[in-house]
Amino acid sequence: MAQPIIKENTRVLRPFEYAQLRQGAGSISNQTRLDSLLLSGVRYVEAVRLQRHPKWLDHQFIRLPEFASRKKLRTQKERWVRLSTRGVATLPHFFESRRLPDWGTWRGDLVRWAQRSGLDPEGLGPKSLRKTWESWLLFCYPQKTMQICQSQGHTELTSLKYYANLPFTETDQQAMQEWTSGW
Repeated sequence: MAQPIIKENTRVLRPFEYAQLRQGAGSISNQTRLDSLLLSGVRYVEAVRLQRHPKWLDHQFIRLPEFASRKKLRTQKERWVRLSTRGVATLPHFFESRRLPDWGTWRGDLVRWAQRSGLDPEGLGPKSLRKTWESWLLFCYPQKTMQICQSQGHTELTSLKYYANLPFTETDQQAMQEWTSGW
C-alpha cells in the first residue's frame, strides 16, 4: 500500500482514499458537503460563506467576492472558481445540505469518517480537500497551470511548490478524470 501523501502537515488524498473517506461519511448530506468542498477547491471559510450565498454560483463558476475570504495575503481580491462537470452537478445540492460546522468540528468529522472507513486519518483536516483538488487538477491538466492557479487563488510558484510533482500513478489519473472532467 502506498504511503499517505502529506505536504506541510496536510494530507493530499489519492482518488481511492477519497472514495474511502466519502464512504465513511455515510449520509448523502455529508457526502454532498464533502464533494462540494473537493470539487470547488475553495478555502473552508469561503465554503461556509458560499453556502449562505447560492447566487455566487454562476453555472460553471463560483464568483467569490472580496469579502468571501479572510486570507490577508491572497493574490486576488475577487476570483472566479471554475468547476468540473461533476462540480456543476453537485454544487446546487450543497446549498440544500446541512450547514458546514465550525473548523474544529469539520476536522473531527473527517477523522471520524476516515476511521469508520479504515482510512488512516494522518494529516486529514479542513485544508485536505482544497490541496487534494489543486493537486489533481495540476496532475490531470498541466497545460492549464495558469488557469488552475487563478481559480484557486494561488501564484504559479505556490502551486508548483506545494501541489505539483506528487507521487500519483496512471491509475490515480484515470480515477481523477471522473472528478476533474470538464474542468
